[in-house]
Amino acid sequence: MTSLAMPTPDKKTLANRAEIVAQLREIVPGEGVVDTANGMRVFESDGLTAYRQLPMVVVLPETVAQVSRILKYCARENIRVVPRGSGTSLSGGALPLEDAVLLVMSRFNRILDIDLANRTVTAQPGVTNLGITRAVEDQGFYYAPDPSSQIACSIGGNVAENSGGVHSLKYGLTASNVLGIEMVLINGDIIRLGGKHLDSEGLDLLGLMTGSEGLLAVITEVTVRVLQKPETARAALIGFRTSEQAGQCVADIIAAGIIPGGMEMMDRLAIQAAEDFVHAGYPLHVEALLIVELDGPEAEVDDLLARVETIAKNNKSVTLKVSTSEAERMVFWAGRKAAFPAVGRISPDYYCMDGTIPRKALPQVLKGMRDLSRHYGLEVANVFHAGDGNLHPLILYDANKPGELEKAEGFGADILRLCVKVGGVLTGEHGVGIEKRDLMGEMFNEVDLDVQMRLKVAFDPQALLNPGKVFPNLHRCAELGRMHVSGGKLAFPEIPRF
Repeated sequence: MTSLAMPTPDKKTLANRAEIVAQLREIVPGEGVVDTANGMRVFESDGLTAYRQLPMVVVLPETVAQVSRILKYCARENIRVVPRGSGTSLSGGALPLEDAVLLVMSRFNRILDIDLANRTVTAQPGVTNLGITRAVEDQGFYYAPDPSSQIACSIGGNVAENSGGVHSLKYGLTASNVLGIEMVLINGDIIRLGGKHLDSEGLDLLGLMTGSEGLLAVITEVTVRVLQKPETARAALIGFRTSEQAGQCVADIIAAGIIPGGMEMMDRLAIQAAEDFVHAGYPLHVEALLIVELDGPEAEVDDLLARVETIAKNNKSVTLKVSTSEAERMVFWAGRKAAFPAVGRISPDYYCMDGTIPRKALPQVLKGMRDLSRHYGLEVANVFHAGDGNLHPLILYDANKPGELEKAEGFGADILRLCVKVGGVLTGEHGVGIEKRDLMGEMFNEVDLDVQMRLKVAFDPQALLNPGKVFPNLHRCAELGRMHVSGGKLAFPEIPRF
């Protein structure tokens, strides 16, 4: 692992590794416990592959009872636990720790209930995002949030990170589509929040859990809302000479009261990479490309497309192509959804960022990123959810060149600072994890962070669940009773506190 600061491994836990492994095998027999270095290698990182660490042991439970017993045992023995879904997180949210149990939920992979009368599906957390749509599509339904990794990412991980996707502009992020969950606390208690009904009684703890990044509990069941497929869906490819023109077109479409099913933007570098990879028919002579999808009744879609075309022309668009079939529409989206692997073909490595800004600030931020690109001497490909201001800059670098990873990290941090400066936030759908952890002070003051930490401690008083993530590494919690301070002086202040 690089110089990234993480919690100091607990020597007592490491010394008792053999006993811990034996106890876990009692709870999860068979092949559910992996403790060899080669066997654990596949789990050493998530989608943020710049940071790697072998876990102490990997456990793959199959039942809620096993999850409960594992967490109860870890709480009793003061052992850290890192929950993991499919490992597609791009923020290091599932990065293992040297002295922690990596709790992998991939064996929770069954659809439990399909209730189309109530427009719901209940699934175990290891079911893939696309798997939910596949389960209901033959009956004319689908699950709206669609991350680019939907073929692999798990619904439990979606809830943990509050994932989005290209259609989240109109249909919302995961938080808008989750109705209920079952979760297990660190003490082993099994709790249900929400259900098939739309309005939950009491405090909205369901909203609290969505986006909690494994810090509060382990999710073992998810109930989501599914939607009926729209009568018509058509997508338009709109090319511009400058990214600023494309950004202004996005703002004007929203200002006109038009809410597309999806509205994505790519710059020249991303366009060329995606076209070479997928052959979607993207124009290669433009600097920016918008994909705008309208869905609903056919007459409404036709009217909205005409209005979008007028707005595009007013912003000096140079190309406009509208899909004429479902197959062509899917090809348009295939290029966008393959943008990340496509960019991977033109650079040895890339660093994928995630920040969100007000739509009106898009031209300013794009200019700022170009300036930063020149400053750091690294190229950046821009692929993002333009409609809701969620940016995904891909910083290109070569990890084999000394210092380039550090330059990419600095570049990414400055992009996120720029997002906050213009009134945006550090993340949109990738979570904080370790990637943005030490930037939390750019957005939150000490009071804000203390309130968040108090909430964490209410669920996890021993701070055993996913430590080292989200909260800045020097954020001290003496006021919460987990650190002894004598005479107003902190002992050993040079030691990082988590």
